[in-house]
Amino acid sequence: MDAYDRFNELIANATEEFKKIDKKEIIRLVSHLDADGISAAAVMIKLLNNDNRKYSVSIVQQLSRAVLQQLASEPYNCFIFTDIGSGVIDDIKELLNGKKVFVLDHHSINSNDFGNIVFVNPHLFGIDGGREISGAGVVFKFASAVDKSVEEFAHIAVIGAIGDLQESNGFLRLNNEILKIAIEKGRIKVIKGLRIFGAQTKPLHKVLEYCTDPYIPGVSGSESGAIQFLYQIGIEPKNGNEWKKIVHLDEEEIKKLVTGIIMKRLNETNPDDVLGNVYILPHEEKESPTRDAKEFTTLLNACGRLGRASFGIGACLGDKKIKQQAIRSLNDYKKEIVNALNWYNENKFSDDIYWGNRFVIINARQNVMSTMIGTLASILSKSNLMTSNIFVLSMAQSMDGNTKISLRTTNNLNGILDLKSIIEEIISGIGNAESGGHQNAAGAVIQTDKEEMFIETAKKVLGKYAMEEKIG
Repeated sequence: MDAYDRFNELIANATEEFKKIDKKEIIRLVSHLDADGISAAAVMIKLLNNDNRKYSVSIVQQLSRAVLQQLASEPYNCFIFTDIGSGVIDDIKELLNGKKVFVLDHHSINSNDFGNIVFVNPHLFGIDGGREISGAGVVFKFASAVDKSVEEFAHIAVIGAIGDLQESNGFLRLNNEILKIAIEKGRIKVIKGLRIFGAQTKPLHKVLEYCTDPYIPGVSGSESGAIQFLYQIGIEPKNGNEWKKIVHLDEEEIKKLVTGIIMKRLNETNPDDVLGNVYILPHEEKESPTRDAKEFTTLLNACGRLGRASFGIGACLGDKKIKQQAIRSLNDYKKEIVNALNWYNENKFSDDIYWGNRFVIINARQNVMSTMIGTLASILSKSNLMTSNIFVLSMAQSMDGNTKISLRTTNNLNGILDLKSIIEEIISGIGNAESGGHQNAAGAVIQTDKEEMFIETAKKVLGKYAMEEKIG
């Protein structure tokens, strides 16, 4: 029996435990606030609805000891944690002792003793949960094992995987198996096309202007440069009074656009990596933010980070009214991103931003929402502004006396470094600190009065890893 068979056997055992829960029991569901966590919650809610279960849902930024203490004080006997929990197993065991607890997750595990917890995680069998399956994917495998009709929601698990950066012009084994189900069910269509964000919703020149992954020299970051580029390659940016979108282009115009972008990127290592798999949801409206799976993940992140996770869950479940509320949240999310980027640009040479040798530490304090600090780190890590750096570490203060920290790598270093281990090393000597995440994206929460100690340690640890020859 190989690792995958053992993982499937674990899921089968977990489903039997789930079926033992009394139908009168109210289930307490807790999930993470990012796109993967919201997708995971939506798949679990679909199962609970199908199974006529009563439940109460919370979406959290971090499963801290304080959050667990609050949950322990509530009158529930059954808890399900999705896309969260693996890093605090010992706290869950202690604080929810005597309760029926399920943890369905894909993050790294911080314990070898799970007690009576029904624990489903691919890392138990050496399967890389950071790259091969998302939290939503783990929940999907569990939920569809309980109720095969949940397979109709395979596309939501794929969205979760894309949101967790597990798609690299295709998927590894477990995610790919889920993708095949989504395709068979007619919920996803994979096409070869331009891997540029905003093809369904944004004017073509704006898509090019804001394109940082990949970066297009002379075009990215410049509206006039983008418009001029379109004229140079023979594409009229407007159709009458309306700006054209990528989805409006005919086959000949697409060829011109692809060739033009590749020519602009000839000095890059892979100038043609702008082409590849695009994941379309055929049951969603054309030119909607829910039509392209990559755009759907941004919609879910917007909802989660603005405290409107219920809108994201509703969008996943196909509720039309709630989906419209989710789409409206995108504008507010864009404003917060602009605010964060403006603050960074105005302060990049201030004392709040430390430029080390091949790393940068950004301390936004209370100038950026703590739920947005990871988004800022991700955007900067993909931008051409950080080409000489290895690490982007960002921090922002929340209202509860804590500071939220996010760590990302630049220059397509995903998979070379284990960011979760690096964050753990930085916080190891700091009391009451908690970490989470995985290989490609990690974070932590520390008490705000420990910021100075954290920053000094981070300078040493990041400096050490940044200078290692293997990533030079």
